[in-house]
Amino acid sequence: MSVPPFQLHRIDHIVLRVRDSARMQAFYCQVLGCTVERRQDEIGLLQLRAGDSLIDLVDVAGKLGRAGGAAPGAEGHNLDHLCLRVDPFDHDAILAHLHAHGVAVGDFGPRYGAEGEGPSQYLSDPEGNTVELKGPPQPPAATPA
Repeated sequence: MSVPPFQLHRIDHIVLRVRDSARMQAFYCQVLGCTVERRQDEIGLLQLRAGDSLIDLVDVAGKLGRAGGAAPGAEGHNLDHLCLRVDPFDHDAILAHLHAHGVAVGDFGPRYGAEGEGPSQYLSDPEGNTVELKGPPQPPAATPA
């Protein structure tokens, strides 16, 4: 078995095929705090900065989007979910913020991620993609002596 000549560090970017680029940009920037990194209107691509990573929005009506087939919808999505690591993780403040923006909130609970098990809140973006906001790992519980 061969070992690759490189080491993986993190997710660089994720690409979402979208029907309403402006609405999705507003959600990811105004609700989740992304910023516009780069826009390539000639191919229908908007790149948003999400911490150390990018979220690319590809308009299904644009050059790139048309190449991907039908738009995502209730019958099928292009993605199971996107997980964004957030800090600090104040669950009450996060819920208040999401509710103030009319965001559909899903399940909350401890979930395992890249750094270990920690708090996690699911929500939906305007086009029905599931987004997970993941907090820092919880320290292991002390075992009684």
